[in-house]
Amino acid sequence: MRWISLICWIGLCFAVAGVSGSWTASEVPGWYRTLARPAIAPPDWVFGPVWTLLYALMAIAAWRVWESPASPLRTWGLALFLAQLLLNFAWSWIFFHHHALGAALTEIVVLWVAIGAITLVFGRISPAAAWLMAPYWAWVTFASVLNAAFWRLN
Repeated sequence: MRWISLICWIGLCFAVAGVSGSWTASEVPGWYRTLARPAIAPPDWVFGPVWTLLYALMAIAAWRVWESPASPLRTWGLALFLAQLLLNFAWSWIFFHHHALGAALTEIVVLWVAIGAITLVFGRISPAAAWLMAPYWAWVTFASVLNAAFWRLN
């Protein structure tokens, strides 16, 4: 039964990745290519492997918390995790579908705060889960700076 819950968390995270990734992929050849690129922007091919790894780490972190003994803190941590997954999903919609760079910047700052809160809550339940969230938080820190640079230039 343990592995089924892991598969479910992976499925949920990669469902979000798949839908938001399809919005991204459809906009890259057109609209995104028209934007002035900041000097800190990595090559486009970097994003797929990085996000694949991050979604996998997030899923494992949530699973580790899910597998911990039931408690109000666990419930709160998983609720926060689902909320940040929705925020993650929304960022792609705002940035790539609506081309709203400023609104996306505001949204990604909220996402960054949510990831920080989850990391702290997860750390009280499973230190390993918090460490699994750390690369995601670091990447979203970079992505926030990158979003701000795109907004400033465009």
